[in-house]
Order: sequence, then structure tokens, then C-alpha cells
Amino acid sequence: MKVSETMISTLREVPAEAVIASHQLMLRAGIMRKLGNGLFAYLPFGLRAFRKVENIIREEMDNIGAMEFKQPVVVPGDIWKESGRWETMGPGMLKAVNRVDQELVVSPTAEEAFTAIIRDELSSYKQLPIVAYQINTKYRDEIRPRYGVMRGREFTMKDAYSFHTTQESLDETYEKFAKAYRKVFKRLGLSVIPVRADSGAMGGSGSEEFMVESVIGDDTLILCPKCGYAANTEKAACAPDTPKTIDGTPQKATDKPYNEIATPNVKTIEQLTDFLKTTPQSFIKTLIYHVINSELDLSKAPGCAQLKRVTENGGANPYYPDSFFAVCIRGDLDVNEAKLAALLKASEVELASDTDVERITGAAVGFAGPVKLSTVPVVADETVMAMHDCITGGLKTDVHFEHVEPNRDFTPYITADVRTVVAGDKCPHCGAEFYSKKGNELGHIFKLGYKYTKTMNVTYLDENGKQQIPTMGCYGIGVDRALASIIEEHHDDNGIIWPMSVAPYQVAIIPVKFEGAMKENALAIYEELQKAGIEVLLDDRNERPGVKFKDIDLLGIPVRIVVGDKNLPNVELKCRNSSEMQLVPAKDAAAKAAEIVKAELAKLNG
Repeated sequence: MKVSETMISTLREVPAEAVIASHQLMLRAGIMRKLGNGLFAYLPFGLRAFRKVENIIREEMDNIGAMEFKQPVVVPGDIWKESGRWETMGPGMLKAVNRVDQELVVSPTAEEAFTAIIRDELSSYKQLPIVAYQINTKYRDEIRPRYGVMRGREFTMKDAYSFHTTQESLDETYEKFAKAYRKVFKRLGLSVIPVRADSGAMGGSGSEEFMVESVIGDDTLILCPKCGYAANTEKAACAPDTPKTIDGTPQKATDKPYNEIATPNVKTIEQLTDFLKTTPQSFIKTLIYHVINSELDLSKAPGCAQLKRVTENGGANPYYPDSFFAVCIRGDLDVNEAKLAALLKASEVELASDTDVERITGAAVGFAGPVKLSTVPVVADETVMAMHDCITGGLKTDVHFEHVEPNRDFTPYITADVRTVVAGDKCPHCGAEFYSKKGNELGHIFKLGYKYTKTMNVTYLDENGKQQIPTMGCYGIGVDRALASIIEEHHDDNGIIWPMSVAPYQVAIIPVKFEGAMKENALAIYEELQKAGIEVLLDDRNERPGVKFKDIDLLGIPVRIVVGDKNLPNVELKCRNSSEMQLVPAKDAAAKAAEIVKAELAKLNG
């Protein structure tokens, strides 16, 4: 392609709205332009790179036997009601009503659409497993889109779904996707960290995220330097530790009954530590949570007999739109709200308002505790049940209890790991101290189980003619985010440094002036590279050499050939990722450049 036949739209200044490298460079290099808040258009150079990312993903999906589909972006609301997510997905889902009053969804994800299609096609176990995928547009009404396409409202994803007769079959496909994802990211030139993760609103059990390190990452990664354990903080677990007293000795059980102590205007853990001259590890911190759309059966839970339970889709997936829980955790630790939401099968959890706290506890905020609390169910973190001779809120303003023994003085409704793991905690596998990094998710694979097939009534006949429900897996990769992450990992002060596999063009030829012998040699090299199947860009503009060099560096073209009068019959050949330049005969330049391109592709694809 000649530059005169395409459109270079580079910017010299950094746009004020862009704060991270990928956003800045995608705008400066003319990769994309903003059309609206969280909405971006790809320009020709950007689209070429985008399509290459897309095609690498497609090739690896095809290689493991996945079949490509194309779903509509706008889907019927009825299938979301069948799955139970019409109400529970939250405000990020954009809904619409058409002229015949049909409720529609602008797809934020495609579990429902694929499940509905497979349901209509599936009849026999002989058809399973089915592995289907698409690369398609999604829309999520992000409350605060930012960082360009890292967190936009409209984006492109590859999402795949598998349907199986057995858990073993699902496990096998899950592992195929895990290997395929590693190959995809290697081919894209991305360094990823696979981590254990929370399934979130998608549901399911087994889950693994593929993260890239990023200073503006939305996720915190907990990593073990010794055994390689890696997890998103939403899922990370750590080895149990022994709670200590103020003198550093392990806590011991007490025979003393709990009793009230006056703590006037002493509410926080820090204030209590000073007031009672003890350690935060001696306190049971009790927080009241408002829980939204819990699918737990709370009919026998304390204080829940009168709760309203909503049933949709003929009884499938009943849930409580609103409920409240008291969550207890050791005073030096924090509640992990993602773990809590997963435990309670809720779409969201949030700290209750002061008014609700006072109504539930009968005391001012800061004096909640589990002893004698009967108005809501109590969730205790596992650390709490290892504590002895504790201090808790006394359910009265300005009062706490001392000498509290878990199990003796209160029994939680649920005991589970709801602790936020942080750097410095110990690995549950090898005992080494964790460290942490910030990261962004590029891909996520889930074992969904029966969450959608059961609620949407998907069945098949087994070998004995008996009706069965298939189990299901889900596998996603964000295409736009992958493209931006490549730029985050591969750039310098002069612009993008594309890996060979995704560069818009592999070689750029820059004649200092497009005339005379320079033009003649540039065209000869251009034509030879085209014949060799190399994607080549010839800068035939009537521009100063400095402008051309800056543009090609900004665009990140991997190999640059400069044709100038001073060096002919030699030309300059330079790789974008190197500071070294070499002079080669013009007649050998095309072959040398093609050799570099093929070697780099072989390294990435190997």
C-alpha cells in the first residue's frame, strides 16, 4: 500500500483526555477516534491491527475444533428472563423496547443467546460435545468508561460456549481452551499471568483469568514467588494464621462469661485498640451488608421469615431482591465483597446505610456484634472461628462485650472465607509470603455447570433414551482490550512497537524524496516485497524526511527501509525495536526485510 492511497492521521500533541500509553498512542497514531463517551471508531491502520488480533484468535479457536457462529447484537429480553438475569444483571445492561412493545437487550454477553440456539438444535447425546464461538460486538453501559478501549461501552469480544454430557468432557474442553489462550497471547506478543478468579455474574465453579500487568489495572493479583500460585484478589486464599494477644502470644480460650464494658464514643477498631490497650486481632469486627438479588434459600435463616422472594420463569432461579447480613471478620482484616457476593449468590453487596444498621442492631453505627443478634443471619469469616477471648460490639450504643468465645456465645449462620488477601499473607500451598501486582483481564474461562442449561430447560436424550441436562463452559477474550494491551507492553517515547504478528504493515519504505533514483529503488524494493507476500507500506508523500520518520515510528511499523541519495546504491535498514541501523545493498533489501519478518513471525507462532 502506498501512503497516498491510504490515510495517515497522526497527532503530534498528546490528547488531554488520554492518561495511559495505549489510549494516548491509539489517538496519536490514528489507530482510532472517539465518537462518543466510551464509543470509538477504528481508522484504517487501527482496523488492520484489530483484524489481525481477531484472526489469530479465530485460528486458535478453529484449531481446537470450535465452530464459529454469528449472533445478533440485539436479542429478545425473554431469554434473559428465562435465565433469571433480566433483573439481576444490573444497570450495566442496556434494555430497549421496539415498536411492537417487545423488550430487547443490547448484548453485554451471550450465554443466553447461545443456550437458546443450542437448545433448539440439540436432541441426542450423539451431538455432544458442542463447542461454539463468535467474535462479535458487545455493549455494557459502564458508569464511568475510561482508558480508551480498555474500558469502553461498546467493544468486541470472542466468546465461546461448550455443552457436554459429563463433567469429564467439560474438564477436557476447559483445558483445551486454557492451552489455546496461552498460544493466542504468545502469538500476540503479550506476557500474561494466568490466575484463579471469581466467576462473578457469569456464575459457575472453575474459573481462570488471563491478566496483563498494568499500573492502571482494575484487578489486584496475588502472587507467590516460590510455587507460582496466582489469583485475582477476588478469589485469592491464604494460609490460616494464629491470632495473637497484645504480648504476641497465641490467644487462649477463656472460661469467663462475656460481659458488657462501657466504651463511650469508641466505635472504630483504632479507637478501641487505644481505649482498651489491646490489639486489633482481639476484636471481631461486625459489618452490616445490604445484599441484592441473593439466590440462597433464606427461608430458615434468622430474621428472614418475612423476606420477599421473587420467582420468575415458572419457579427457576428464585431470589431475594433485598436482604441483610451481619458479616464478622477479625479486626485487622477486611471483608472481600466479591467473595461475599459469590458466597451469598448475589448480584451485588454493599454496606448498609446508617439507618438500616441502627434498625438491625438497635444501636448507633460502630456497636454491631454477633452475640444475641437475631434480626439478620451472621456470616463469619474463617478467621473469626479461630479467635478466643474476643471483644465485639454490644448491640447497645457505647457498649462492647469482652470475653466473647465464638461457637460458645454465638453460632454463625454461615462460616466461610470472606477475607481479603493482601501482600505479606502466606501462600496456602508452600507458606511463602505473597506479593501483589496490578493487572487487567484479557481473557476468562469458566466452568458454568448447569446454571443456564437448567434454567433455560436445555435437554438431550442419553444412550438409554432418558432426558438429561447438559453441563456448560464459557470462554471469553476481549479483542479491543488485547489490542490496547499490546501497545501498553510494546511502546517507547516515539510511539508504538508492534509485534510482527499484529502490525498494520510489516515493512515501511521511506524514500527521502520520491523522485529520481530514490523513487526507482523504493518502487523496486516495494514490488519485490509485495511479490514475497510481505505487507509493505511505501511513503510516497511529498513531506520532509523527519515527518515521515516520526509518523512511521509512531505507527510502530516493525521494519523500516530508508532510501536516500547519500547512501545509494545502499539503503538503511532498521528494526523498530532496535536502535541499530545497517546499510545493505538496495538489491538485497527486500530479501533481508522479508527474512526478518518471517523470523519474527516464526518466533511468535512457534
